[in-house]
Amino acid sequence: MLTVLKHPLITHKLAIMRNQETGTKDFRQNLNEIGGLMVYEISRDLPTEPITVQTPVEKCVTERISKDIVLVPILRAGLGMVDGIANLIPTVKIGHIGLYRDEETLEPHEYFCKMPTNSKNAVVYVVDPMLATGGSAAAAITLLKKRGINNIKLVCLVGVPEGVKRIEDEHPDVDIYLAALDEKLNEKGYIVPGLGDAGDRIFGTK
Repeated sequence: MLTVLKHPLITHKLAIMRNQETGTKDFRQNLNEIGGLMVYEISRDLPTEPITVQTPVEKCVTERISKDIVLVPILRAGLGMVDGIANLIPTVKIGHIGLYRDEETLEPHEYFCKMPTNSKNAVVYVVDPMLATGGSAAAAITLLKKRGINNIKLVCLVGVPEGVKRIEDEHPDVDIYLAALDEKLNEKGYIVPGLGDAGDRIFGTK
């Protein structure tokens, strides 16, 4: 299921990120803040369990999250979303998946994967700012499933219909969350209008 988060704060901050004049500091800051804003929606259906706590007045029956949460950024651009989400869920565990894209075929290749223990029983958020061809996200999800991890959600900043369709075709059980659904991919596989190369803009490498 695709969910596009329509919220004035998200749209405003994304507008800053789209601007080619926005520097690395402001780009990175707004990406973190959007990640934090997206947490409310992506965590809406987290399982809970009853718990009794002693307030200053009396005992209270309330609820707490009952599953571990694992955040998996796709290297390297996905790292830009980690802090914003982890600030809202400070107990989150963090795995990493490294993929590089063949410049001719646009297909992803794995070079690194490290996951926390007990990931099989956790709710896993795969994060990457851009959902373009969908190749990297689909490959990352396939890697996780091969490791017995099946409770997976994909969280991206900007996507296009081509990338969404690929995930829906290859992983129909995975919910997709976007801050914006853009028009299309260009001939080089970049999102239009997009915001450029997220990794380069996060880390100032161009």
